[in-house]
Amino acid sequence: MNLKTKHYGYLQHKNLFRLKPAPAEPAQEELPKAEVNPDDESLEESRRRTYHESGYRDSSRTSGNHSTLSICLDAVYSKFQNEEKEMVEKQQKLKESYVNEQKNRETEIKALTVSQETREEQLKTKNTEIENHQHTIENLKAEILDLPRNPEKYNVKAGRGASAKFWIGTILLIPITLYLATFYISTSYSAFFKSFDAKSTVIQSVLDANAWMKAWNDGFIEVAFVTLIPFVFLGLGFLIHMFGENKTKINYIKLAMLFIVTFIFDAILAYEIESKLYELNRTFESPSFYLKIAFTKIQFWGIIFAGFVVYVIWGLVFDFIMKEHREKDRIKNEQEIRQKKVEFFQEKINTLKKEIEEIIANIGNTKEVIIKTRGRIEELQNIIDGVIIPTKDYKLYASEYVQGWITFIGEKIAVSKTEKQTMIDSCIETYTTNLETVGANSDNQNLVYLSSL
Repeated sequence: MNLKTKHYGYLQHKNLFRLKPAPAEPAQEELPKAEVNPDDESLEESRRRTYHESGYRDSSRTSGNHSTLSICLDAVYSKFQNEEKEMVEKQQKLKESYVNEQKNRETEIKALTVSQETREEQLKTKNTEIENHQHTIENLKAEILDLPRNPEKYNVKAGRGASAKFWIGTILLIPITLYLATFYISTSYSAFFKSFDAKSTVIQSVLDANAWMKAWNDGFIEVAFVTLIPFVFLGLGFLIHMFGENKTKINYIKLAMLFIVTFIFDAILAYEIESKLYELNRTFESPSFYLKIAFTKIQFWGIIFAGFVVYVIWGLVFDFIMKEHREKDRIKNEQEIRQKKVEFFQEKINTLKKEIEEIIANIGNTKEVIIKTRGRIEELQNIIDGVIIPTKDYKLYASEYVQGWITFIGEKIAVSKTEKQTMIDSCIETYTTNLETVGANSDNQNLVYLSSL
């Protein structure tokens, strides 16, 4: 038994094809009548019976030709469409889920549109922020370049010639420092450790070129004393700068005391040297050396001013250099502050660019979703405007029609059994093809067919 025969047997088993009694007078084309009480017959049963009778009648007109059955099934499908279109309540019920989905999609569109507008506003705001930050960065870079030339323009207290003054002061400070070291090494050795020779001149007695080497030969204490004593005066000069930074009364007092102490120390060195020179040339008639006599000696004052005045000059030059350096540092600090701001705003720009990329990606995704959603809304509207054909129902009524068609073949066609079976198989094949064509033979029993009628 082939597939068609099996299918036919299956339909017979389900009692889908029922042989109807032939009309008494076929010449009058009297329709077959169901043996059912009309009062007890439901609308569904009546509709099924009508399709069955139509199949029987059409088969009688074409002698059960399966080729004609295909055309008739197309007409049956059109008739079914028209009937479904007229069933307003049923159509509304079938379309209810599509209407609800359309409303949900429209609500989704509104939400997506609002979200997109919000993101576009964020995009504009962030682009504006980037432009402002870039403008700020350009201004800061211009200020960094202009600061050394016009510090007062940016309320920076620094002279435009600070760099030149700094280097000139540094160049002057180096030889003055060497002079002070030489002077105090020599005078301190002469004042405290040296034995004067009557044949030596005053200059040779005061400024001994070999003072440090002689101190080295005399011992550790001597060489350490004459080596370190210049740093004492350099330290005092540094204090001049420190006390001069803050213009307060107490600092002025400290500064005055500092000058007095330095002057006294230089006076002690000069007194010791002058005393030794005096004793070297003293006679029996000469009085003992004392301070009043020292004040009358030119060498005494020369030694004091050769050390003290230069020491003051060193302190003032050092103070000047430090102030110039501070001015350079102030400009440099202002440049560094602006450079840090540049880096800060650059980081903000990079962060904003990343956020903009994310927003643009989200906007693109949102637009894509909106387009798809609008497309779906149009599809739903087409479904709502059209006619929904429940294919499961059509399959039921089409089978009733084919049952009527085959019933006529079985009852009225006078051919051999084999030939009759062939005709029935051809009709079943035509029926199956029709179901496939209209999409009624799908495994999904909830499949619907959209018609634009």
